[in-house]
Amino acid sequence: MLNEVTKKIDTGVPLDRAEAFWLLTEAELLAVGKLADGIRRRLHPENRVTFVVDRNVNYTNVCESRCKFCAFFREASAPDAYVLAEEDIYAKIGELVAQGGTQLLMQGGLHPTLDITWFEKLFREIKRRFPQVQNHSLSPAEISHIATLSGLDVRETLGRLHAAGLDSVPGGGAEILVDEVRREISPNKIGWAGWARVMAEAARLGMPTTATMMFGSRERPEDIVEHLFRVRELQAKGGSFTAFIPWTYQPGNTELGGKTASGVEYLKVLALSRVVLDNIPNVQASWVTQGAKMAQVALFFGANDLGGTMLEENVVAAAGCTFRMSREEMVALIRSAGFTPARRTTTYAILQEY
Repeated sequence: MLNEVTKKIDTGVPLDRAEAFWLLTEAELLAVGKLADGIRRRLHPENRVTFVVDRNVNYTNVCESRCKFCAFFREASAPDAYVLAEEDIYAKIGELVAQGGTQLLMQGGLHPTLDITWFEKLFREIKRRFPQVQNHSLSPAEISHIATLSGLDVRETLGRLHAAGLDSVPGGGAEILVDEVRREISPNKIGWAGWARVMAEAARLGMPTTATMMFGSRERPEDIVEHLFRVRELQAKGGSFTAFIPWTYQPGNTELGGKTASGVEYLKVLALSRVVLDNIPNVQASWVTQGAKMAQVALFFGANDLGGTMLEENVVAAAGCTFRMSREEMVALIRSAGFTPARRTTTYAILQEY
């Protein structure tokens, strides 16, 4: 089977689900890694590994979704529930700009009262004060929730948010794009078709997007494969995914519990992602959940990007995972792995090589 798969990859023929399933469940890790590394080298022959200087601003922790895998959300009545004041948000963005940051990722929960007018006012003011910052914010679940709360459809909601200053849409909340799994781990969140609808509408508006996958909770190997193929098919139908980011479930402080995926499992899924997603240019390693050393290894298993330096991150940290990375540490990490470090924009334009 490996020879047939290799031949298809070498000739640019996409794999099918059965071949991807075999790679995930039967093939040796290093064999899949070698395939992924070859694709990475072909797509990115300059031997460059990129990153963005960014900040995650979690505007609220109040969420009606109550996902079983999430340690961050709070009920509205909880003593530590919050909605950030606008001036606090602007102060956080100001700190990002002062450090040369270019990307703002604002995400929170499905808040019961924050409708589209709240976000429009906030985004307009962010764009007025910080025009140099890419507002890469709100997951498809948040956008769908804002639409419902505001009595709008997804297209109008995205159009209004885009006009107010939302530049691009991150792929958070994808988890596993199989509804059987979603019903078990996040029963109150939109199904996979709802996630896909938001991303398709964003692409029609010319907005760049990313796609993610959280694995290691309750899914089966065939669900991971189905997720990858659904992302690939969305991209083929006119999607605007610039990158794919697989990361592992973090069980600490969650209702779902259990254990996280091993490093071997992470590398296998990462490599398979690079092999299957032949129409998405970039694959990102998750140092936030894997740590710096595993992120270096991931660069030889298909990843060409290390995401953001993350001046602030609260959601994964709530599950007890608190890796941190400065710009200098990121540059040193990439260089010591044998690559040229490069700071990029959200849409992968190179700003500076180191």
